[in-house]
Amino acid sequence: MNLQLRQTIFITLVVLITNICLSQSLLSENVSLQVIDGDTLKIGEKRFRIFGIDTPEKNQTCTTNNRQWACGLVATSELIKLVAGKTVVCKKRDVDRYKRIVAVCLTDNGDVGKAMVASGWALAYRQYSLDYVKDEEKAKSEKLGLWSSQFVEPWRWRKESGTLEKEAAASSSNPECLIKGNISSNGSRIYHPPGGAYYSRTKIDLSRGERWFCSAIEAEKAGWRASMR
Repeated sequence: MNLQLRQTIFITLVVLITNICLSQSLLSENVSLQVIDGDTLKIGEKRFRIFGIDTPEKNQTCTTNNRQWACGLVATSELIKLVAGKTVVCKKRDVDRYKRIVAVCLTDNGDVGKAMVASGWALAYRQYSLDYVKDEEKAKSEKLGLWSSQFVEPWRWRKESGTLEKEAAASSSNPECLIKGNISSNGSRIYHPPGGAYYSRTKIDLSRGERWFCSAIEAEKAGWRASMR
């Protein structure tokens, strides 16, 4: 197993374990808090897209000294650090096309979105807001976070890669279950993980018996096989 893969697995486990602990820490307040990715939270049953920022997708990588690293997972872990053990209040600005509440989210330390941009782990999402442009410029000048590496802007990366992971998270009943269980025209049951060749073009129709899976093991136990591509 190469170093890059080991690092990715380690960061994935850290994000998963921290999310579990984070949810448990707030159960006493009768509300669970989950970090979906670097710019999305789930509080109770509601999903919040943090206003004015954009972060790398979970499966997006960046490059430093010709070595790729899992910057999407690191951005997720940075958001976890900001909200862990804190009460998070999100003030609604809008609702996006995936039915997530677009909101400015605050802790007792201040604006979460601003903190993500100021630390270099999120970009100011200029298409929707100019609120954090100065924070981004400062982080960039100091080469903080993502700015210490080479990367593709998240909005451009999603478009170029065809990865619609956030759309999948919004469509699935569980935002962590992103594997698409498709039934082909000849009845074959095939699952497609994020990043697969046919992932973005595969649509799930629950009325046909198609479904979402949280893991490849779950899909195979249910009778689906992996896509060949």
